[in-house]
Amino acid sequence: MEQPSASPLSIDSIIDRLCSLDDMRHVCPSRRHEGAPLLSNASVRRIVALASGIMFPGFFNDNVESASVMRSTLTLACHELRGLLIHQITAGLSFADSDCAVPMHEIEATAVRDAETFISRLPSLRRVLDTDIDATYLGDPAATSTHEVITCYPGLNATISHRIAHELVNLGVPVLPRMISEQAHSDTGIDIHPAATIGSRFVIDHGTGVVIGATAIIGDNVKIYQGVTLGARSFVTDDSNNPVKGIPRHPIIGNNVVIYSNTTILGRVTVGDGAVIGGNLWVTRDVAPGEKLIQARGENFRSVEQTNS
Repeated sequence: MEQPSASPLSIDSIIDRLCSLDDMRHVCPSRRHEGAPLLSNASVRRIVALASGIMFPGFFNDNVESASVMRSTLTLACHELRGLLIHQITAGLSFADSDCAVPMHEIEATAVRDAETFISRLPSLRRVLDTDIDATYLGDPAATSTHEVITCYPGLNATISHRIAHELVNLGVPVLPRMISEQAHSDTGIDIHPAATIGSRFVIDHGTGVVIGATAIIGDNVKIYQGVTLGARSFVTDDSNNPVKGIPRHPIIGNNVVIYSNTTILGRVTVGDGAVIGGNLWVTRDVAPGEKLIQARGENFRSVEQTNS
């Protein structure tokens, strides 16, 4: 039986509908039409690669074959990084300024200042990352060298991305830090909000499924294993029942703390210095310094609740 012919596709009518502002709930800010640059995932990924390669030559780029060419290679990389940062910070600031309240020349000047400040902080950022690398190597009997840690360990990869993103957060750069963290999340399975504050000698062992919330504060020499969540217990809501943003709602982890796999710590609770929290626990109360929380014998899962809950 002969099938009826389909009506010809009217591309023009479809485009008319797609371009109708009356039918468009989510539209790029109007500044996009003034020639502002666009945010680019590819450019953001390149920014992370360049910053990582500048801090650790030879590990994240394949063109540093000898010490004699290192200076020229890093110089070129810094210039490329500066240009990409200015372009993408400008895009991010424009994206955040949807009402066009700030003149474009001021946005561009801010982007230049932030890009150059970020680059100036790379030496100190590397010193902190060196402590993460050393702690990861010393804490893992399977690690054969710090070079292997840098090359292979997803926990360190996520930490590098986080520290880069967190520097941009500290500079007040919008959007880009979250793009960096979500790219690392996609690559490693480790989800660290760029606003989270993390001390030195930080180790994520194995790492898959780790979640660290935006207002979490982590001290020095902390080690966490796969599946750990530092999350929020509940949200304060406004009159429209929407979450109130900016309220501290994630855990504070002290120095020299170990948190084993698949443990969830929720709310603005404090885990004291030197505490050890075993695996598969649900913690919603403060943990005293030096305290050790483990599953009770014969229990498959233990909930450690607040005494007033």
